[in-house]
Amino acid sequence: MRGIQGAERAVGVPALPVSPERTSKGNVMDPKLFDPQLIIEIFRRNVTEHYYDMNGRVSRAEFWLFVLASFVVTLLASIAGAIVGFSTLLGSLVSLALLLPLAGLGARRLQDTGKPGSTVWIAIIPMGISRLCSALLGLAGPFMIIGLLFLWPIVGLIGLAALIAAIYVGYLCAQPGTAGANEYGPEPPKPVAPQTKAA
Repeated sequence: MRGIQGAERAVGVPALPVSPERTSKGNVMDPKLFDPQLIIEIFRRNVTEHYYDMNGRVSRAEFWLFVLASFVVTLLASIAGAIVGFSTLLGSLVSLALLLPLAGLGARRLQDTGKPGSTVWIAIIPMGISRLCSALLGLAGPFMIIGLLFLWPIVGLIGLAALIAAIYVGYLCAQPGTAGANEYGPEPPKPVAPQTKAA
Protein backbone atom coordinates (compact mmCIF):
# COMPACT_ATOMS: atom_id res chain seq x y z
CA MET A 1 0.00 0.00 0.00
CA ARG A 2 2.88 2.37 0.69
CA GLY A 3 4.18 1.86 -2.84
CA ILE A 4 0.85 2.94 -4.27
CA GLN A 5 0.64 6.00 -2.05
CA GLY A 6 4.24 6.87 -2.86
CA ALA A 7 3.52 6.55 -6.58
CA GLU A 8 0.47 8.82 -6.23
CA ARG A 9 2.58 11.44 -4.53
CA ALA A 10 5.25 11.17 -7.21
CA VAL A 11 2.79 12.26 -9.90
CA GLY A 12 1.36 15.02 -7.73
CA VAL A 13 -1.88 13.35 -6.64
CA PRO A 14 -2.23 13.35 -2.86
CA ALA A 15 -3.18 10.11 -1.14
CA LEU A 16 -6.62 10.03 0.46
CA PRO A 17 -6.32 9.97 4.23
CA VAL A 18 -8.50 7.40 5.96
CA SER A 19 -9.70 9.20 9.02
CA PRO A 20 -12.39 8.23 11.55
CA GLU A 21 -14.49 11.18 10.38
CA ARG A 22 -14.67 9.90 6.82
CA THR A 23 -15.26 6.32 7.93
CA SER A 24 -18.06 7.21 10.33
CA LYS A 25 -19.92 9.07 7.59
CA GLY A 26 -19.71 6.03 5.33
CA ASN A 27 -17.62 7.66 2.59
CA VAL A 28 -14.78 5.17 2.98
CA MET A 29 -15.33 1.46 3.67
CA ASP A 30 -13.67 0.38 6.89
CA PRO A 31 -11.68 -2.81 6.20
CA LYS A 32 -12.27 -3.95 9.79
CA LEU A 33 -15.94 -4.51 8.90
CA PHE A 34 -15.00 -7.68 7.03
CA ASP A 35 -13.32 -9.24 10.05
CA PRO A 36 -14.71 -12.81 10.27
CA GLN A 37 -15.10 -12.49 14.05
CA LEU A 38 -17.28 -9.42 13.58
CA ILE A 39 -19.47 -11.12 10.96
CA ILE A 40 -19.90 -14.21 13.13
CA GLU A 41 -20.68 -12.09 16.19
CA ILE A 42 -23.32 -10.06 14.30
CA PHE A 43 -24.91 -13.27 13.00
CA ARG A 44 -24.86 -14.94 16.43
CA ARG A 45 -26.24 -11.93 18.25
CA ASN A 46 -29.10 -11.38 15.82
CA VAL A 47 -30.09 -15.05 15.74
CA THR A 48 -29.84 -15.71 19.48
CA GLU A 49 -30.64 -12.36 21.15
CA HIS A 50 -32.76 -10.55 18.54
CA TYR A 51 -34.45 -13.43 16.67
CA TYR A 52 -37.59 -11.43 15.91
CA ASP A 53 -36.89 -8.01 17.37
CA MET A 54 -38.49 -5.18 15.40
CA ASN A 55 -37.83 -2.43 17.96
CA GLY A 56 -35.14 0.18 17.52
CA ARG A 57 -32.64 0.82 14.76
CA VAL A 58 -29.66 -0.94 13.20
CA SER A 59 -26.81 0.37 11.05
CA ARG A 60 -26.32 -0.38 7.36
CA ALA A 61 -23.12 -2.27 8.06
CA GLU A 62 -24.74 -4.59 10.61
CA PHE A 63 -27.68 -5.30 8.30
CA TRP A 64 -25.61 -6.12 5.23
CA LEU A 65 -23.08 -8.19 7.21
CA PHE A 66 -25.99 -10.24 8.58
CA VAL A 67 -27.32 -10.70 5.03
CA LEU A 68 -23.85 -11.86 3.94
CA ALA A 69 -23.57 -14.32 6.85
CA SER A 70 -27.09 -15.64 6.21
CA PHE A 71 -26.24 -16.21 2.54
CA VAL A 72 -23.07 -18.11 3.45
CA VAL A 73 -24.86 -20.25 6.08
CA THR A 74 -27.69 -21.07 3.65
CA LEU A 75 -25.20 -21.89 0.89
CA LEU A 76 -23.23 -24.20 3.20
CA ALA A 77 -26.48 -25.90 4.32
CA SER A 78 -27.50 -26.40 0.68
CA ILE A 79 -24.12 -27.92 -0.17
CA ALA A 80 -24.25 -30.19 2.89
CA GLY A 81 -27.82 -31.20 1.98
CA ALA A 82 -26.76 -32.05 -1.57
CA ILE A 83 -23.84 -34.15 -0.29
CA VAL A 84 -26.01 -36.04 2.19
CA GLY A 85 -28.80 -36.48 -0.36
CA PHE A 86 -31.48 -34.14 0.97
CA SER A 87 -31.53 -32.20 -2.30
CA THR A 88 -32.90 -28.70 -1.60
CA LEU A 89 -34.56 -29.54 1.70
CA LEU A 90 -31.78 -28.58 4.14
CA GLY A 91 -30.97 -25.26 2.46
CA SER A 92 -34.66 -24.37 2.25
CA LEU A 93 -35.25 -25.16 5.92
CA VAL A 94 -32.23 -23.10 7.02
CA SER A 95 -33.27 -20.13 4.87
CA LEU A 96 -36.82 -20.45 6.22
CA ALA A 97 -35.46 -20.43 9.80
CA LEU A 98 -33.38 -17.31 9.06
CA LEU A 99 -36.37 -15.45 7.61
CA LEU A 100 -37.63 -14.08 10.95
CA PRO A 101 -34.25 -12.68 12.04
CA LEU A 102 -33.97 -11.13 8.58
CA ALA A 103 -37.46 -9.62 8.97
CA GLY A 104 -36.62 -8.15 12.37
CA LEU A 105 -33.28 -6.80 11.22
CA GLY A 106 -34.82 -5.42 8.02
CA ALA A 107 -37.55 -3.67 10.00
CA ARG A 108 -34.95 -2.09 12.31
CA ARG A 109 -32.87 -1.06 9.29
CA LEU A 110 -35.89 0.58 7.64
CA GLN A 111 -36.67 2.37 10.91
CA ASP A 112 -33.12 3.72 10.89
CA THR A 113 -33.91 5.39 7.56
CA GLY A 114 -37.11 6.87 9.02
CA LYS A 115 -39.48 4.50 7.20
CA PRO A 116 -41.95 2.21 8.97
CA GLY A 117 -40.55 -1.24 9.73
CA SER A 118 -43.74 -2.91 8.50
CA THR A 119 -42.55 -2.21 4.93
CA VAL A 120 -40.29 -5.26 5.28
CA TRP A 121 -43.35 -7.54 4.95
CA ILE A 122 -43.57 -6.58 1.26
CA ALA A 123 -40.52 -8.82 0.75
CA ILE A 124 -40.76 -11.28 3.64
CA ILE A 125 -44.20 -12.71 2.77
CA PRO A 126 -43.39 -13.72 -0.84
CA MET A 127 -39.91 -14.89 0.23
CA GLY A 128 -41.46 -17.05 2.96
CA ILE A 129 -43.99 -18.58 0.56
CA SER A 130 -41.25 -19.24 -2.00
CA ARG A 131 -38.97 -20.89 0.58
CA LEU A 132 -41.86 -22.93 1.98
CA CYS A 133 -42.67 -24.21 -1.52
CA SER A 134 -38.99 -25.12 -1.98
CA ALA A 135 -38.98 -27.01 1.33
CA LEU A 136 -42.16 -28.90 0.40
CA LEU A 137 -40.72 -29.79 -2.99
CA GLY A 138 -37.56 -30.96 -1.23
CA LEU A 139 -39.68 -33.21 1.00
CA ALA A 140 -41.22 -34.81 -2.09
CA GLY A 141 -37.92 -36.53 -2.86
CA PRO A 142 -38.04 -38.33 -6.21
CA PHE A 143 -41.59 -37.09 -6.81
CA MET A 144 -40.27 -33.52 -6.81
CA ILE A 145 -40.08 -33.57 -10.62
CA ILE A 146 -43.79 -34.36 -10.93
CA GLY A 147 -44.72 -31.68 -8.41
CA LEU A 148 -42.43 -29.21 -10.10
CA LEU A 149 -44.11 -29.79 -13.48
CA PHE A 150 -47.53 -28.89 -12.07
CA LEU A 151 -46.42 -26.14 -9.69
CA TRP A 152 -43.79 -24.52 -11.92
CA PRO A 153 -45.92 -21.53 -13.05
CA ILE A 154 -47.10 -20.77 -9.51
CA VAL A 155 -43.69 -21.24 -7.90
CA GLY A 156 -42.09 -19.18 -10.68
CA LEU A 157 -44.50 -16.25 -10.19
CA ILE A 158 -44.06 -16.32 -6.42
CA GLY A 159 -40.28 -16.42 -6.87
CA LEU A 160 -40.43 -13.47 -9.28
CA ALA A 161 -42.60 -11.48 -6.85
CA ALA A 162 -40.16 -12.31 -4.04
CA LEU A 163 -37.20 -11.15 -6.15
CA ILE A 164 -38.83 -7.84 -7.12
CA ALA A 165 -39.92 -7.18 -3.52
CA ALA A 166 -36.46 -8.09 -2.17
CA ILE A 167 -34.81 -5.68 -4.61
CA TYR A 168 -37.18 -2.88 -3.56
CA VAL A 169 -36.72 -3.46 0.19
CA GLY A 170 -32.97 -3.96 -0.33
CA TYR A 171 -32.85 -0.57 -2.05
CA LEU A 172 -34.64 1.01 0.91
CA CYS A 173 -32.27 -0.71 3.36
CA ALA A 174 -29.25 0.59 1.44
CA GLN A 175 -30.25 4.20 2.08
CA PRO A 176 -28.32 6.11 4.76
CA GLY A 177 -29.87 6.30 8.20
CA THR A 178 -31.11 9.50 9.76
CA ALA A 179 -28.48 11.29 11.81
CA GLY A 180 -29.22 11.44 15.50
CA ALA A 181 -32.35 10.16 17.17
CA ASN A 182 -35.58 9.65 15.23
CA GLU A 183 -39.05 8.42 16.21
CA TYR A 184 -37.76 4.81 16.41
CA GLY A 185 -34.91 5.43 18.82
CA PRO A 186 -31.34 6.71 19.13
CA GLU A 187 -28.78 6.39 16.37
CA PRO A 188 -27.44 2.82 16.23
CA PRO A 189 -23.82 2.19 17.23
CA LYS A 190 -21.32 1.16 14.58
CA PRO A 191 -20.41 -2.55 14.63
CA VAL A 192 -17.16 -3.22 16.46
CA ALA A 193 -15.19 -6.46 16.25
CA PRO A 194 -15.05 -8.40 19.53
CA GLN A 195 -11.75 -8.18 21.36
CA THR A 196 -9.65 -11.32 21.38
CA LYS A 197 -8.33 -12.47 24.71
CA ALA A 198 -4.56 -12.58 25.04
CA ALA A 199 -3.12 -15.95 25.98
